Parts: sequence; structure tokens; C-alpha cells
Amino acid sequence: MEVLASSSASSTYPLFTLDNPNKPFSFTFNPIIISQVHPWKSFPVKKIEARLLCRILCKRTNLDNSGSWRSSTNAICKHKFVFHALCRLNKNFTSQSGLFAIRHGHLLRSWNTSSHQKVNSHSQKIREHFSVLFVRLVAAMLLVTSASVALSNTPSWALSEENLLFLEAWRTIDRAYIDKTFNGQSWFRYREDALRNEPMNNREETYMAIRKMLATLNDPFTRFLEPEKFKSLRSGTQGALTGVGLSIGYPTESEGSRTGLVVISATPGGPANQAGISSGDIILEIDNASTESMGIYDAAERLQGPEGSSVELTVQTGPEIKHLALTRAKISLNPVKSRLCEVPGSEKNYPKIGYIRLTSFNQKASAAVKEAIDTLRSNNVNAFVLDLRDNSGGLFPEGIETAKIWLDKGVIVYICDNRGVRDIYDTDGSSAIAASEPLAVLVNKGTASASEILAGALKDNKRAVLFGEPTYGKGKIQSVFQLSDGSGLAVTVARYETPAHNDINKVGVIPDHPLPNSFPKDDDGFCGCLQDPAAACYVNNVQLFKR
Repeated sequence: MEVLASSSASSTYPLFTLDNPNKPFSFTFNPIIISQVHPWKSFPVKKIEARLLCRILCKRTNLDNSGSWRSSTNAICKHKFVFHALCRLNKNFTSQSGLFAIRHGHLLRSWNTSSHQKVNSHSQKIREHFSVLFVRLVAAMLLVTSASVALSNTPSWALSEENLLFLEAWRTIDRAYIDKTFNGQSWFRYREDALRNEPMNNREETYMAIRKMLATLNDPFTRFLEPEKFKSLRSGTQGALTGVGLSIGYPTESEGSRTGLVVISATPGGPANQAGISSGDIILEIDNASTESMGIYDAAERLQGPEGSSVELTVQTGPEIKHLALTRAKISLNPVKSRLCEVPGSEKNYPKIGYIRLTSFNQKASAAVKEAIDTLRSNNVNAFVLDLRDNSGGLFPEGIETAKIWLDKGVIVYICDNRGVRDIYDTDGSSAIAASEPLAVLVNKGTASASEILAGALKDNKRAVLFGEPTYGKGKIQSVFQLSDGSGLAVTVARYETPAHNDINKVGVIPDHPLPNSFPKDDDGFCGCLQDPAAACYVNNVQLFKR
């Protein structure tokens, strides 16, 4: 298809003609602005995009053999072609009026035209104009793309071994960390800035860069572990540790503005326990270094050390401040102790109670609980007491497996991120071996993490009655990741909710009943409080299992 155009000095309205031998039509329109028009001849329509900027008035016309136009009054525009008034192509080429005729197959003759030189000139300008624009656009796009690639993908040839270790730590946090806003910062931008600005010329500088990166998250539980610390952490979950036998944490809101680090629990028989340190005490100094602004993992590192070495502690118990020198020892973390308590004169009311003390969740925890239950069952126990006081947690999977021992069905815990529940741990009863006997659970402020998951699951599923005081309130879950050089990262990967959708972080699990203040934490003392009604710690064994 081609277009022929010419100007008309005698009319203020341009006339568009559809050349059809059977039904010729012409169209007139009233433009918004009338201006002088260059005379045109023919040129290919494919080379021009015409955009209608004016109103079109349609009018039926007839073309006689002499080439003159006759108009009819029937203003019906029906045709099989779509065409637009050529009002404006660009700032250099404007047409406001003219005569157009359209025909398929060949070129129409022109009317009232003088020359097509100006059209060719304008066409050349258009081609040159758009060619320059196109080249500039392509060049700009290539420049932006190159800059973007340079920023987002640091070339592998520019990365040192230290840079690669840093990037390994960065990717671990990027994939696993619970808060996908990364404490309100651009995690990708931090990576690029650190690679440009942080010195990583040796391993110590790289470790410092990783610690600095983690500090921006403002999460005390997400931390870097050097190879020796990572190895020590793994050995602690596997059942043995060299130190003083203390589990420590930060003071909770209920403890007011006390400074220092709080003792969550002291391992029974360990150096700290033998020196009289107990849950709730405050560690003020470790080897004369104040703990006021010390992190718990820095403190844990200071408390651990070679077997037989010593460490000095300043500890506050109530109003009393004590200075203690402890000798580090290898602590066997056997997590379970059990005892059969017989209550005289209670033939109808639980005369035989199986007491199980669970102190941590290492790799032996759930298996040790099962073994204790089997042993107590062989002595025909009528009920169980599970003591989780001063149990500071440990391996999350072991907490789940221990819950399954006591539950025939139900949700154990909901795992959540910032968008809500992302996973559910429940049980169908296939692992239950003690789902029917009455059960009481003892908790205190030293009950933390995985032990809080267990206590919350037993309470919300109405499987057990809880006694004691609100638990510690650590409602977040960490996973440990090993890096390629043997170091590692402990990363907060989720928070959890109890089966009743309670978020216990900084709140704790609330027990059903309190315990007497003098209630002992050892198995012999526990049995004595059930057997002697005159004791200050006496608890009626019927009340122990009553909701």
C-alpha cells in the first residue's frame, strides 16, 4: 500500500479518499490547528507512522470520470480500511492538511502537487534522527548493563580465598536467617560494600569482617564460631564438655535492670554446682572482666578451657556477692537421672511415682528418657514426674522426639518466620510409650529453648500439669552451619509457637501451679517432699497430678 498526498489551498479541511471502484468514499476532518503544509508526492506508507491528532468528520462522496468530487449527505462511513490523518511525525515533520488517496497494488497519480523533494528531505531527516537516537539508546543500555553486572557479580578472577570464605558466610545468612529484611538493611549492598572496603588479607581479618557483618543483624544468638569453638560446640551436643558446668543467658525483663549474665542452670556434680552456684545467680565478672556488656558466647568461651585449669568468678546470689575460684573439669553430660518414689499410705492415690530429671537435650536425650521409663515401668509405677528445671535446651530434634514419647497425637510446635507458620511438627502416636499414665512437669526460669518446646507441647495438649515458675522465654531456634575452613555459624532460623499459638519469646511458658520455694532439685529431696507431710516443701501426691 502506498500513500499520495498534496496540499489544497482552497479548503481548510483535508480530504481523505478511499479509492474503491464500487464504493468510493472521502473523509473530511476539522483539525485542531491549521498550518501551512508542504506539497507532497508519493512515498511508501510503510515508512511513515501516522497518528491521528484531530477530529475526523466522515462524508460520502462520488468521483466522476472527470476527476471532480461530488458529495452526498449520507454521513455513513463504512469501509474496509483503517487509516489515520498524518498530523505529526516529529518536531521536524508536520502536516495539518492535505489530500490522501489510497489504493492497493499501485501508486495513484498526484493532485495539486509540485515536488516530492521536500518529502524526501524530511524522510532523510527522520531516518537520520532516529538512527542517532537508536545508537545512543543502545550505547546507554550497554553501559548500564555493564555497570550492573560489575556491581552484582564480582568477577571470580578478582576474589581471593579470604573473599570466598566471607561470601560463604554471607550466603549462609542470606539463605537461612529468619529476618529477610536483615534488620532493615540491604543485604546485597552490604556484601558489595564489604568486599570493597573491609580488609581481608588474612584469616583473622576475614573472621573480623564476618563478625562485623553479623553484628549488623543485632541478634545475640546469631554468631560466628572459630574452628576450635565450633568443634567444642559439637562435642557439647554429643555428650562431653570441659568447663565449669554452667549454662548462662541474658537477664530477662522480669529480672529488671540487673546487669551481668544470669545463670540458667548449673550441671549437677559440676564445678559450679559444687561451689554453690545455682539458677538465677548473676555472674558479674569472669577473670576480672566485667560481664555488663559481654556476650553470652564470649562468656561461654571464657568459662571453658583445658581440664585442670582455673577460672575466677564474681557471682551475686540475692544481695550477697561471692568471689569464687573454680577448676575446670571434663563434664559428662548424661542428661537423665531417674528415681522411684514410694509414698506410704497412698495405695489408691499413686503410691509409686517415677521421677525423671532431664538436664539437657544432647544426642542421648530421647533414648535416655525411654530407657528410664522402661526401668521405672518394670517397678509398676502409677505416674511420672518429668523435671525440666534448669534444662537450658540443646538439640531441637531431641526435644521433638522426647515430646513424642509422651503424646499419642497432636501438634508439638509451630515453626514460624516473619510471614507466619511455615512448618508444623506433630505426632500420630507411633513413637509414644508413655501416653496414658498421669504426668506432672516441673519448670523454672532455668527451663529454656528445647525444654520450653517440650513443656509447652505437654501443657497445651493437656497431657501434663505444669508446676513451678515461668520459664526463661527463649522462643527462637538456631541452626549450626559449618564453613569450608572448619569454622561455623550459629544462625537464628525460626521462632516457634506452642500448640496453642503462644509466642513464648521473652515471656516463657506459664505453669499451672507454683511450687514451694524450698522445693529441692535433687531426686532424694523430691521423694522426701512427697513422703513427709511435715516438710516445708511437702506436696500432696494427689494434687501433683490434679488439673
